Amino acid sequence: MITENEIKKIDDKIKLLRDTAEELNSLSDSVPTISRNTTRLLATVKMMELNISDCIDFDILK
Repeated sequence: MITENEIKKIDDKIKLLRDTAEELNSLSDSVPTISRNTTRLLATVKMMELNISDCIDFDILK
């Protein structure tokens, strides 16, 4: 089973991904492909955030 410490590490990395994707998105006004891809990346990050909250909500932690 995954530990609370591991969840925290994963959560920190997901937050870093979100911050980086948001920064890239804000810099990409003149590059439409970067804008589209960072939007997709942010959707994927959102799914990872939901997965982590599920681990906590369903008491998967040991």
